[in-house]
Amino acid sequence: LLFYSFFKTLVGKEVAVELKNDVVFTGVLHSVDQYLNVKLMNVKVVDTEKYPQLLALQNVFIRGSVVRYIQIAPEDVNTQLLQEATMLENSPTSSSSSNNKSKK
Repeated sequence: LLFYSFFKTLVGKEVAVELKNDVVFTGVLHSVDQYLNVKLMNVKVVDTEKYPQLLALQNVFIRGSVVRYIQIAPEDVNTQLLQEATMLENSPTSSSSSNNKSKK
């Protein structure tokens, strides 16, 4: 859930999504779900010579399992938020509550 929460803060920002088949899209992140499926608006294909069939796309929905990387601008990264979320996720109280659930 850490990545899902992080990507929710990037809605409306320009991102580049590289797929496992080497296609790279750039566009505005419109939505993301808990499976890290993403919807991009105003899409452009980076390598238009290699993928001319994708030139007509304006919006894409990308299944999270086919994403290799999502690149974001450094100024869009809230490092303090990420550090706090990571500390919370790894805190002893959160791990002990998950251990209690698995023991039931």
